[in-house]
Amino acid sequence: MDPKRLVEVLKAHPFLEDFRPEHIEKLAGMASQVSFEADQTVFREGDESSFFYLLLDGKVALETRAAGRTLRIQTLQAGDELGWSSVLHPVRKQFQARTLEPVKALAFDGARMLEACESDCSFGYALMRRMLGIVAERLQATRMQLLDVYRPGGPRAS
Repeated sequence: MDPKRLVEVLKAHPFLEDFRPEHIEKLAGMASQVSFEADQTVFREGDESSFFYLLLDGKVALETRAAGRTLRIQTLQAGDELGWSSVLHPVRKQFQARTLEPVKALAFDGARMLEACESDCSFGYALMRRMLGIVAERLQATRMQLLDVYRPGGPRAS
């Protein structure tokens, strides 16, 4: 993707809404376009963190093992983000990410993003505020799934 088009794609992504132009430019310098086939594992729960993704096309299931089975926590699609823990390097992945259909995304090396946060506090603050929003959203999705599994009369209650 040419640099001008990349900046436009980043500006349009909901995760980066209201980011300053210089912060978008900084991210553009770190981005690489990636794609995954349907039913491909992007990462597994417990893997070392490495990449943060902004999804451009396709769907990804976030899954975890609980109560002896795999639970889908959330289904992500274009406009969503994946791999927030990569920016907290070194941290292990909290979920498994598996594609449900072909996926196109922009990938960012987590260690490089963290370095950029530390060298530019304004950028770091903006990015970490967004990351915290993702964490809160994923915690709520996990809570809802676990409440469903353990509800009276639910699949694991008997």
